[in-house]
Order: sequence, then structure tokens, then C-alpha cells
Amino acid sequence: MKCRHCGSQRMVPFLDLGTAPPSNSYVAIEERNKPELWYPLVIRACRECRLVQTEDFAARETFFSSSYAYFSSFSTSWLEHAEKYVGDMQVRFGLNERSHIVEIAANDGYLLQYAKVRGIPCLGIEPTASTAVAARGKGLEIIEDFFGAELGARLAAEGRSADLTAANNVLAHVPDINDFVAGFTALLKPDGVATFEFPHLLNMVSENQFDTAYHEHYSYLSLTAVSRIFEKNGLTVFDVETTPWHGGSLRVFAQRSDEGTRALTPAVAATLAAERDAGMLTDAYYTGFQARAEDVRDGFLGFLIECRRAGLKVAAYGAAAKGNTLLNFAGVKPDLLAFAVDKNPTKQDTLLPGSRIPVVTEDVLKTEKPERVVILPWNLQDEIRQQLSYISDWGGKFVTAVPTVTVHP
Repeated sequence: MKCRHCGSQRMVPFLDLGTAPPSNSYVAIEERNKPELWYPLVIRACRECRLVQTEDFAARETFFSSSYAYFSSFSTSWLEHAEKYVGDMQVRFGLNERSHIVEIAANDGYLLQYAKVRGIPCLGIEPTASTAVAARGKGLEIIEDFFGAELGARLAAEGRSADLTAANNVLAHVPDINDFVAGFTALLKPDGVATFEFPHLLNMVSENQFDTAYHEHYSYLSLTAVSRIFEKNGLTVFDVETTPWHGGSLRVFAQRSDEGTRALTPAVAATLAAERDAGMLTDAYYTGFQARAEDVRDGFLGFLIECRRAGLKVAAYGAAAKGNTLLNFAGVKPDLLAFAVDKNPTKQDTLLPGSRIPVVTEDVLKTEKPERVVILPWNLQDEIRQQLSYISDWGGKFVTAVPTVTVHP
């Protein structure tokens, strides 16, 4: 295995979750008796540049297909986050009707809709047809393609360079991370700003968030690794913020290394120091994670078995990719977890990949009245617990499995 950034073959083990189908490849009911493709889910850390990454076993089109089922707009709190981002960036960087925002991985238009409302010209890049259609339905211009150096250069040559690029939760999703980052260097105006949001590896390890590992996530990112990748591809990090999203994320601000004039903020050095102090520059930091993931798996499986013995019905809320990682690593099937509720119509009336647990509407939850509801997208648990607070009417309780199994009062 070679590092996808620096090419080194000096790797250390980080996480081995066995095999699993792609986490967002939901199974149609009529195909329930057909086989699924399972791929190894093995993650290693590069000893040279410290990029944590999966081994590659399939092309990106396998995971980001035309029927991709993840739609960002189904989370109201994420929409609020996106709207605030647009407002904050408009104020900070003086964006107006003469500016140009380009979002990479625009999904269903969850973010650019707020730029459009503010009168800021914008463009989305989105490779999955299902979400691109939804974004166009909001009146947004979408280029349906994967982003990289070639597309960035082409847009710039067409006079469509960007004052601001947004890339939320996509930097981890690209197999050729060098080509992807080089695309921003090509696309940015001389004084343009690129922002990237991604789950912070520091939190993944400290909070035992192993279930955020799945095939679509080719990389697991620290500022240490990202800064090195950016520098090699023409970008310089000048600021960084933390956000609570996805268990704790970084928002990184970068500019062109050849033209950017913005001063480096103290937050960059502080974040790099925090990573160094946590041990991220040592092999031991990465090699101890496997046992912790196995402890969560064993505890969750034991909890479900005890519920079955006690005659308690258990269901789940949120047909999330991270939930599929947990269920397949633990070997959970419908005998232990009856169904999963999701409000995304594209997931309803399907089966979760691997586990084959049925995905249903919220009406089923109200009819079946399970005593325990496992919140699979634990990063949205506050929103979900408020939305489903009525389960207490029949004595139901919420459960989260990460970082440890917790039954919430």
C-alpha cells in the first residue's frame, strides 16, 4: 500500500473493520435475495506525512453512484449551519453581487441556496445525479462532475474563477487528494479563499468515533496532514476554526501560496500544537485504536442481546452511513434490531446494506412503540431526541453506542 499523498510505503495499522458493503448502497426490497458486494475496510496511517487513509479496493464511482442516497437538507440543524456559514463568509470577505462562490460537493443545494438568496453569484460542482437534480430544483447551476485540477483550470479559463470556494465534508471523500486540492489552486482568484470542513481525526480518536470509517471516506484528516498536502499543491492554511459537527470538525481557511496575502492566525499554530501534544506524530497514537473500536462493538452487541433476553424491542433512528459501519462490524441483523426509521424518502422502503434491516417511515415507530431507540447518527442526537421526544409516552428510551453504550433517561 502506498500513501495517496506522498507515495510512502511506510504505513502503520489504524483500524481494520473486516469487510462491508458500501455504507450508502441501500438495497431495494425486490433485490433482497440478491448478493451484495462487500469490500475490505482497512485503514492505515502514513509514517511520513501522517495521512490516515483506507486501502483502495473499488473506483470512486462505486460509492458515489447516480442513485447516491445522502441528501444534506434532511437535517434542519445542518441547514442552519450552512446558512450561518454563508452569512459569516459574506461579512468576513466582503462578498457581494460581483463575487463568485463555488461549492465543491454541492449535494442538494443545502448551502448555495443561501448564497442565491443573498444575491451572490454561485456555482455548484456535484458528481451524483440524484442530489444534483434536487439542487437544480432550487434554481442553482450545477456541473455534474468530479472535481479536480483539470476542472478547476477549465473553469478559470472560462472566466469563472472563485472569490470563495466551499468544500464541506468532501476532502475526506476523494481518492486522489493531490489532484483535488490542486483544483482549488487553479480555481481561486489571486486573493480568493478556500474553506474546507472535515471531521477532525483528533476527535475521532479521543471520542472513539470509529464508526465514521467507511469506504466513501478515503482519508481521516488532521491539520498536520492537511497543511502538508496543501503546501505541496499550492495552498497555504491561514486560519482554522473548530465546529461541533460530525463529532467535532475543523473549518480550515486557505489561500493561494503564490498570491495570498492574508496573515497567519494564532489558531493554526495552536491546533498543530494540540495535535502534536496528543501524540499524532508518533506511531503509538494510531496503533492503539483497534482495541477501542472492538470494545464498542462488543458492548453494543452485548446490549442488544440483553434487550432480546429481556423481551425489549429495539429499533434505530437514522439510516446513516456511520450506523451501517457499526451494524456490520458488530454483525447485527433484524433479529436484534427490528427496523430503522429515516425521514429521507430515498432510503425508506429499502434495506440497510449488509445487515438487511428494513428502513421505514416514522409512522412505523409510532405503531410498533419499541422500548429502545438507537440513534445511529449520534452527531444529530439532540435534534433527533427533540423530534422523537414522544417515545417517552410508552416508556421508550434513547440509546447511543459511541463512545460507549448509553441509555439516555
